[in-house]
Amino acid sequence: MKTNRSKIAHPRGLPGRLAGFGALTFGALLLAACGGGNGAASSATAANAQQPSRAKAADANQPYTDQVAYSMNAGDSLDPSQVNEGAAVMHYQWSAGSTTVNYTTTTGHLTASDANGNPEASMSYVAYTAPSTNGKPRPVTFFYNGGPGSSSVWLRLGSFAPTRVATPDPLLTNWPNFPLVNNAQSLIATTDMVFIDPPGTGLSEAVSPNTNQSFWGCDQDVTVMRDFIRRYIAANNLSGSPLYLYGESYGTPRTDMLALSLETAGVPLTGIVLQSAILNYFADATEAVAVTQSTSGLALATDTLSGYFPGYAEVAAYFNQVSPAPASQAQYAQQMENFVTAKYNSFGAYSQSWTLSQIGDPNGLGSPRLPSRSTLQSWESGSSLTYQALKGYFSTTPFQTTLLPGTTIGRYDGRVSLPNSDSRLQNDGDPSDILISQPFTTTLQTQLPDYLGYSAPNATYTPLNDSIIGSWDFSHAGQALPDTIPDLLGALQLNPSLKVLSINGYHDLATPFFNTEKQLARLQTVQNLNANLQVTSYQGGHMVYLDDTARAQVKSDLDNYFAGTPIPTALTLSTLPAAWADESPAGTPTVMAQASKR
Repeated sequence: MKTNRSKIAHPRGLPGRLAGFGALTFGALLLAACGGGNGAASSATAANAQQPSRAKAADANQPYTDQVAYSMNAGDSLDPSQVNEGAAVMHYQWSAGSTTVNYTTTTGHLTASDANGNPEASMSYVAYTAPSTNGKPRPVTFFYNGGPGSSSVWLRLGSFAPTRVATPDPLLTNWPNFPLVNNAQSLIATTDMVFIDPPGTGLSEAVSPNTNQSFWGCDQDVTVMRDFIRRYIAANNLSGSPLYLYGESYGTPRTDMLALSLETAGVPLTGIVLQSAILNYFADATEAVAVTQSTSGLALATDTLSGYFPGYAEVAAYFNQVSPAPASQAQYAQQMENFVTAKYNSFGAYSQSWTLSQIGDPNGLGSPRLPSRSTLQSWESGSSLTYQALKGYFSTTPFQTTLLPGTTIGRYDGRVSLPNSDSRLQNDGDPSDILISQPFTTTLQTQLPDYLGYSAPNATYTPLNDSIIGSWDFSHAGQALPDTIPDLLGALQLNPSLKVLSINGYHDLATPFFNTEKQLARLQTVQNLNANLQVTSYQGGHMVYLDDTARAQVKSDLDNYFAGTPIPTALTLSTLPAAWADESPAGTPTVMAQASKR
């Protein structure tokens, strides 16, 4: 089901693009999500895929059939007698250039339990592991998407596992027939990877007396994710391993909160990766108003309008709506950040109307306020944007449909576009959803059942649980919405050596890069904080790893990050643009004035 943003928001884990997947059995879906096999597949996939090779004799593999009938319904849970930690173990070989890695996939469940040993949830996961080559414990990185309500299938299929779905992002060439290929940018040579499905997604189910909905909230979710990670560490004897968290979209506020929770529980982390972040819901007024259905969420509307503008301008440049053409995306990002900083006070007059327009409620405060034609024209020289692009941004209609008349651009990736007449837009209003939804679905349904070796004939894997976001308890730290910069600060104060990497897409119109920079800059308000923070941006959208150019750059930068080597192009805490003056200091959660719902 497509969610109407004017009713509720989806700060990613990519719920929109999961819509329409329907029910897929775990055997079919999980195998596809991690790729591979060497038997029958669709003709398009079979012709193009580079399949993983076996690393050991077939009898070394240990397939597993799980007979439990897992349910993702809100009020359901497993009887403790049904809980098991069975897993399938398979062996493969990955190669890229001169590097070859023998790796193992482990697919199954582990039980998250509280401090007293009481089981909370039986959580499904897929792990890719490899032996150490230097006698030291290998790093272990825990991956998860967001939503809230998404499984980890998107990161598994698209990012750094040994195989990936090859998209022509941002084009739709040969859509929907995108092949599964060997992933030359896999991180398997650098770190073990564990992809986690939160309760109510994938095949993760609460254990009675808890129900799935017991964990559908910011703080509840962090607790069970923490306890799963502690169980994984104990089950695999990883107490001496460097530990990392990697969250995407809603997975980024989850990461800030989870890092603090783990550090407080005595589980020290080496680093965290925040990809396509929404670290403070109050600072994105489009989300704050949509989630709370209250105009009190407009308090930081000027920050929001200003924060989205540089990303929108990068998309406009992609469509030749900038003159002269920018010398580089990084140079133009800096120009736009300088421009909006200079125009911040002027933008304030239009910010509340702009915010409501983006969520489909332009008249929420009466007649919308828009800049005059002469004002827009006066902004052309400083921004280098065409009048059409400026008019498209300051409109009573969401800018996805106004930048290019007659064309809809993507929210997750603004470079992806379709003419409004394209029939596919009738069922999905975001071309960047369309880019991958059916191709990924096809891949999931056509992968071979022997790659992960796991099957659950009595259960249905849930890539996205639409019930979760509507039921999610967004409250955190005494506020209606999460502001997790104080959590990040808390983790850094407990562990001053914690490495933090922020990864952003210049063309992401869901979680814009400038918003993230401004939130992380709040850490500058803390005296004597010497945070090991790096912030990087690349061409591409929310799932920046879908872009071939960006993925190679991200992989290179991640290798530096894991090795403890500075990333040459990264911003640091001291070089970030200063936080907006109306933002709270890092140690103080943003406070939203209470107001009745509209």
